Amino acid sequence: MGLAILLGVFAVGVVIGLPVAFAMGIAAATAFWFEGFPMLITFQRAMAGVTVFSLLAIPFFVFAGEIMLHGGIAVRLVRFASALVGHIRGGLAMVNIFSSMLFGGISGSAIADISALGSLLVPVMKERGYRPEYAVNVTVTSSIAGIVIPPSHNMIIFAVAAGGGISVSSLFLAGVIPGILMCLCLAVAAYILAVKHKYPSEPFPGGAELARTALDALPGLVTAVIIVGGTLSGVFTVTESGAFGAIYALLLTTFFYRSLNWKGFVTAVVSSVRTTVMVMILIAFASSFAYLLALYQVPAKLSDLLVSISENRYVILLMINVILLLLGMIMDMAALILICTPIFLPIVTGLGMAPEHFGIMLLINLGLGLCTPPVGTCLFVGCAVGKVKIEDSVRTIWPFYLAILAALLLVTYVPGFSMWLPGLF
Repeated sequence: MGLAILLGVFAVGVVIGLPVAFAMGIAAATAFWFEGFPMLITFQRAMAGVTVFSLLAIPFFVFAGEIMLHGGIAVRLVRFASALVGHIRGGLAMVNIFSSMLFGGISGSAIADISALGSLLVPVMKERGYRPEYAVNVTVTSSIAGIVIPPSHNMIIFAVAAGGGISVSSLFLAGVIPGILMCLCLAVAAYILAVKHKYPSEPFPGGAELARTALDALPGLVTAVIIVGGTLSGVFTVTESGAFGAIYALLLTTFFYRSLNWKGFVTAVVSSVRTTVMVMILIAFASSFAYLLALYQVPAKLSDLLVSISENRYVILLMINVILLLLGMIMDMAALILICTPIFLPIVTGLGMAPEHFGIMLLINLGLGLCTPPVGTCLFVGCAVGKVKIEDSVRTIWPFYLAILAALLLVTYVPGFSMWLPGLF
C-alpha cells in the first residue's frame, strides 16, 4: 500500500502539471507520513542527497558551458567543422553533426548545443535548399552527443545516483567512443537522406583555410582537455577540473577571443544559477523518493519480474531498454537517472554488466527521450529555434531515431564500445 501511495501521488502530480521535483517530494512526504515516520525524515533524506562533494562540479560544468555558448566558441567550431566535412553530400548536415560532437564535448548540454548551433546552422541550411524539418531533425538528434561525450554533468548525476562507488573519470572515458559512434550513425542517416533529396555540398576551402579554422577553434577545444584531461590524469578532482575549466573559458572568451561582453556574462551567470538550482532541487527530492523505493524493495521485485519473463541476459537488457525508452518519452532525463539507476543498476550488475557500461546505455537511451514527444525538451527547443511545427518534425525524424537506436543496441550488446578506454587507462 505504501508503494502504491508513493507511485500514485507521484503520477497524479506529474499528470496535473507539477514540476517533477516537487511531485517526487510530495509523494515521498506522503509515503513517509503513511508509514508513520517523522516528516523531518523527508528533508533529512533530501539534504543527504545534495551534501555530496562531487555535486559541486555541476555548477562549474554548467557555467563553463554557458560561457562557451555566449562567448562565440560555437561560431569558431562551426567554421572548423564546415572546412573539414562541409564538402560531403549534404555538407551542412555533416557540419551540424560534427559541430555538435565538438561543442557537446565542451558544453556537456544538449539544450546549449541546440541554442548555439541551431540558431547558426538551421537558417543557413534553409537558405541552401534543405527542408526546414530536416535541418531541425539533424540539430535536435545530434545535440544529445553532449550528454554522452564528456564532460557531462549527467554523468555526475548518474555517479551520485549509483551510490558514489563509480569513478566519474571512468564514466568520462566510457562515453567517448559511444558518443562518436552515435554521431557516425546519425551522419550515415543524414547522408542517405541528403542523397535521396539531392541536397548540395559545400566547396572544399583548401588546406590553408582548414588549418586556419582549426587553429582558431583549438583554444576552445582546450576547455574539454582541461576538464577531462585534468580528471583522468589525477591532477585535479572532478570538481577542481570543472572550476579550472570555467575559469579558463571565462579568460579565453574575455581576453583572447574578446567575444564575451557584459550582457553575455550576466546571461551566462543567470542561466547557470537557474539550471543548477533546478538540478539540485531535483536531486534532493529524488533522494527521498529513491530511499523509499529501496525501502519497498522495488529493485529486487522488478528483478524477479524480469527474470520470470526470461532468464536470457540479452532479452532482459532489451526489456530494460524498452522500459527506459517509454519512460524517457514522458519524464525529464535527470529525474529518470535518479529514479532508474537505483532500480536497474543492481539488476544489470547481476547480469555481469559493468556500472560504467550501464551508465552510458542509460544516457543514450534517455537522451533519445529528449527528442521524442510528448516531453521531448530538445525537440521543442529545436522546433522553436527552427520555426518548424512539432508534428512536421516528428513525421520525418524517424530515420534519425533509427540511427540512435542502432547505436544504442551496439553499445548495449558490445561492451567493448564503452569499456575499452576505461580498461586501457
